[in-house]
Amino acid sequence: MSIVLAVLAAAAATSPAPADPRAAQEIVRQCEGKEDFSDPAPPARIFGNTWFVGTCTVSVLLVTGPEKHVLVDAGMEDAVPQVLANVRKLGFDPKDIGLIVSSHEHFDHVGGLAALQKATGARFVATAAAAKVISSGKISPADPQAQEIPGSPKARVDHIVRTGDVMSLGPLRLTAFATPGHTEGSTSWYWKSCEGTDCRTVTYIDSLTALPLGTYRFADHPDRVAMFRSTFAQVEALECGILLTPHPSASAMFERMSGTQPLADPAACKTLAAGARDRLEKALTK
Repeated sequence: MSIVLAVLAAAAATSPAPADPRAAQEIVRQCEGKEDFSDPAPPARIFGNTWFVGTCTVSVLLVTGPEKHVLVDAGMEDAVPQVLANVRKLGFDPKDIGLIVSSHEHFDHVGGLAALQKATGARFVATAAAAKVISSGKISPADPQAQEIPGSPKARVDHIVRTGDVMSLGPLRLTAFATPGHTEGSTSWYWKSCEGTDCRTVTYIDSLTALPLGTYRFADHPDRVAMFRSTFAQVEALECGILLTPHPSASAMFERMSGTQPLADPAACKTLAAGARDRLEKALTK
């Protein structure tokens, strides 16, 4: 993790101003009380060339370049038309999306992947563990949620990534680092976004939630518990810069985008990891 720590440690301590607070406030207004993974939300610029194009409860991000763009996560299958419409509403052509990366291999984050690949022609990359699930469409039997969640439409995986791998598209550089626990293939990403000369690290931390479904008990799976604890320690040590998460509510994304909370908080990763650790400990006692 030294590569990741060295880069993220350069993040500035002061919080930048939200890029588009009015658009973010409109997201908050339209999404109030909505909990479905596909409830539509308008798009908004987060900072620099990083944009939100997802739904009320599931993040899909667009990182734009001078010619080609990157999509971070794919959302639900039935949310794909909305994601594409949000990209167009921002003035970008979905056909210019050349790369898709993902957080983890659950239906609410990769369910729309196959449809987005067809609509954009983009390449998709994932870790080996995530690729096995995504290419088969079947949830890993070791997944703590496997008993109660569906798989996803099969999707093509064009390249396998590991921690420290940098995916380049023109001047865009996104670096992967594995954060397993929520799933075996959980992957986080970071990149640079700039507002003029103000350049910030944007860190997309995958879900850290220990959520057992059905008869799954974490106390029966010490290997999974150790996986989580290692990831918590890794995330806790990061200087996040601007923290983004696959579910906006996990990190008060909309509140920070709209200016009611600082967009960047030096303690953001520590706070996220501490909350996740507490949830795991509670799950272990049940």
